[in-house]
Amino acid sequence: MERVNTIAAIATALGESGISIVRVSGKNSLEIVNKIFRGKNNRTLLDIRSYSMRYGFIVEEKTGELLDEVLVSFMKAPKSYTAENTVEINCHGGILAAKKVLEEVIKSGARMAEPGEFTKRAFLNGRIDLSQAEAIIDIINSKTEISMKTAVQQSKGKISKEVNLLREDLLEIIASIEATVDYPEADLEEITSDEVSLKLKKILNRMDYMLSNAEEGKIIREGLSIVIVGKPNVGKSSLLNSLIMENRAIVTDVPGTTRDVIEEYMNIDGIPVKIIDTAGIRKTDNLVEKIGVKKSKERIDSSDLIILMLDSSKELDDEDEEIINYINDKKYI
Repeated sequence: MERVNTIAAIATALGESGISIVRVSGKNSLEIVNKIFRGKNNRTLLDIRSYSMRYGFIVEEKTGELLDEVLVSFMKAPKSYTAENTVEINCHGGILAAKKVLEEVIKSGARMAEPGEFTKRAFLNGRIDLSQAEAIIDIINSKTEISMKTAVQQSKGKISKEVNLLREDLLEIIASIEATVDYPEADLEEITSDEVSLKLKKILNRMDYMLSNAEEGKIIREGLSIVIVGKPNVGKSSLLNSLIMENRAIVTDVPGTTRDVIEEYMNIDGIPVKIIDTAGIRKTDNLVEKIGVKKSKERIDSSDLIILMLDSSKELDDEDEEIINYINDKKYI
């Protein structure tokens, strides 16, 4: 029943802008928007052609009061993002204007879309597969040009094509094995065995190659998480400020100045890098500092790389040794 409902949501970011788009998707999307649309010379939307736009106004259905001047576009199923009848109302930007138009669409028979539901419907309706659906959120969350280009390639079905080719080759191997079993008198066993071994080796090599690139793809997509750790007052916050060339973290001579985790992103040759400054790790009776130390250790466990900072003007002490032992089995500098 959820898939039968017509859904609506504001498709653009909320804020002050020239244009906002309210998207409506479902079997009755055109009829619902038509209830609150007033076109030039009283034209309706019921005769609008697919992939065309119509100028007019959105009005309150009950009172007929004008709400906004709009352009309405229509994409007929299955040639739309969701593979359903889709209407997009191009209204004026601004939180209030878009919300008023959306409210009227809801009153006219649509329901509010859940987060990601337009993409979910595109997947359920077979327009995109799961890897393409995942790529769409990666495009939205891209922090560098390389990560965006990679996500765009995936959204076009690059990974799906590779997996489908592997599947076809495996089905061919299964057919060869079944032929040997079904027709033993044909003496195909020796030939089939050699062919299967050769093909399986090629498939395994291709799978190994794809898996080896998966970690690289994850880094390009999500970025590297680098955490700066050390005991209090060794210069962690100073390093963060130096790397991002901004006074992001407070720096003082007082140990334990940083109590919470501070995160900043950098772009290094197209790779998004998240630099994390943490509270100094030491034994303390201060409740707030204890929480900071706990968060620091949690970030160590979830990071891709650790930068351990030591004070070279002093001998290593027990606190340094404890941190070194804690990160010993991880990637660190």
